[in-house]
Amino acid sequence: MRWVAATIAYDGTNFFGYQSQCGVRTVQDELEKSLEIIFKEKIPTYGCGRTDTGVHAIGQVVSFYVPNDNMTEKNVKDALNAMLPEDIYVREIKQVEANFNPRAQATKRIYFYLIYVDKEPDIFLRNRVWWVPFALDIKKMREAARYFEGEHDFTTFRAGNDERNPIRTVYRVRILNYRKNFICIRIEGKSFLRRMIRNMVSALVKVGTGTWEPERIKIILEARQRSLAPGSAPAQGLYFYSALF
Repeated sequence: MRWVAATIAYDGTNFFGYQSQCGVRTVQDELEKSLEIIFKEKIPTYGCGRTDTGVHAIGQVVSFYVPNDNMTEKNVKDALNAMLPEDIYVREIKQVEANFNPRAQATKRIYFYLIYVDKEPDIFLRNRVWWVPFALDIKKMREAARYFEGEHDFTTFRAGNDERNPIRTVYRVRILNYRKNFICIRIEGKSFLRRMIRNMVSALVKVGTGTWEPERIKIILEARQRSLAPGSAPAQGLYFYSALF
């Protein structure tokens, strides 16, 4: 028996998030069902990030043990991709140390948020981006993003039902023009609170539209009051990009 880490991509549109939940479709459940069929036993899995309903992944990392020593990493990858539904794909399998837990051992997580800026929506992107029908001032958004960097109390930007320690460290926030009409917000940190990234993005868009000045981010961050921040950005624009260990 040996442990492996799988790098997986998934379209989160038809999932109620990554983590297993009773009575609804999740990425973890689909993965564990496929592993049980392949190995004829229940195989627990450990994911790096608990993405919410509708959130996508390009580089989610999941660890589990392989009870069949005759199967190579390529064999495991091919078997999983043959069994998994079409909205999940295993990109890579590699051997790791026993009991490797990506959630506990990740030193950095990177998320992308994609915004489509145009007067008219693109219906073929409706499950992939946040459509914003207004021009956004990227320069001001970049000014505002600097207030998020470093260690802060992110109470203002977490979901109301998240009671974990609100002190988090954001290493870097980059705002990029990604082809015509696309803006990519790249956020790097060790770990994040529930909906923290979507709430940060929503606040940055407030700045981009001119509704808020960049300094408003610093004020509401230090106030530690969720009621001062806008509602969350839509889930479909968010992607778990990668994790470092």
